[in-house]
Amino acid sequence: MAERVRKVTVNLPAELLDDAIRITAKGITPTIVEGLHEIRRRAKRSALRQLRGKVRFQLDVETTRR
Repeated sequence: MAERVRKVTVNLPAELLDDAIRITAKGITPTIVEGLHEIRRRAKRSALRQLRGKVRFQLDVETTRR
């Protein structure tokens, strides 16, 4: 299934966008897409951190090494 794409118009701080483009060494669209992916990754990491202490995890090192 093809990825759905939305065309948007946004007003961004020029200096912030220029810095992001320089850092990623990509164009405007790939830079914005990379930023959106990073926001998604942060949200997932945050959700995992909230599980800390709530999930029991047991690992038998000897069994794992076999």
